[in-house]
Amino acid sequence: MQYLHTMIRVSNLDDTLHFFCDLLGMKEVSRKDSEKGRFTLVFLASRDDEERVKADRAPSLELTYNWDPEEYSGGRNFGHLAYRVDDIYQLCEHLQTGGVTINRPPRDGYMAFVRSPDGISIELLQKGEALAPREPWASMENSGSW
Repeated sequence: MQYLHTMIRVSNLDDTLHFFCDLLGMKEVSRKDSEKGRFTLVFLASRDDEERVKADRAPSLELTYNWDPEEYSGGRNFGHLAYRVDDIYQLCEHLQTGGVTINRPPRDGYMAFVRSPDGISIELLQKGEALAPREPWASMENSGSW
């Protein structure tokens, strides 16, 4: 068995691409528009997996955008996506500057949670050992749920 991708439905493709590509640093590796099915599929790769995704089409994140408006709720019942990051503090600062709420700050220097524009919970895990606790993260309270 080989892991291929995770698919999430998104209500605004531009907002979602901004979140995953501009703020989280993922890359769009393929896109398919289906006139007949009235949807767009966009496959994303994390920076460290980009070459594997181009070669094997895995592991990736599939964004499904249905052209006819639908309302999606309950992102938490999906669970979450998890990504290993080089510097959790730097990424959380970048996300926060980009207008993203840090739902569970990286107080421990190792783990944080944020949400995509469609409410999908994203777990961020520090690569290697936890970083030393530092402010403002160490004393920051949780916000909302993840």
